[in-house]
Amino acid sequence: MKKIHFGLLALAATFIAAPAQAVCPVCIIAVGAGLGFSRYLGIDDTVTGLWIGGLTVAMIAWTINWARPKIKKAQTVKWWNTLIFITYYILIAWPLATKNFIGHPLNKLWGVDKIILGITIGSLAFWGISEWYLTLKKNNNGHAHFPFQKVVMPFSALAILSLVFYLLTR
Repeated sequence: MKKIHFGLLALAATFIAAPAQAVCPVCIIAVGAGLGFSRYLGIDDTVTGLWIGGLTVAMIAWTINWARPKIKKAQTVKWWNTLIFITYYILIAWPLATKNFIGHPLNKLWGVDKIILGITIGSLAFWGISEWYLTLKKNNNGHAHFPFQKVVMPFSALAILSLVFYLLTR
């Protein structure tokens, strides 16, 4: 009986939920799939880190957009955004460090741990390309230049960087 009520509630929520105004879900799925496949295929940790960083930025954007209407005072928005940012990176780094994925002395590129390097570059690339998309859209009267541009731009950036780091580390 309770399962039926919960199911009906979940079904009703899908029809009344407000759409997210962050990075699109298709992009999140693409980034998540890239992360899973890279680990499965034994691809270098730098490339895996790129996808972890991209996914983390996307999740931060989603969380900030979800929290924005719930924050009452405009002065606290920056603090909440900072807290969300720090929390996500701690939630990513802590398990990786405790399971010894981060910190292995032989897993470095340019003197930096490969996963940390990948996460940093992937995060910056995903954020930068997402901001560039918003600028392009604004300059085009609020419209994308081509269908799924919001998905193609960040995904392409991570794919190109993956190829670059694959070639550097093979």
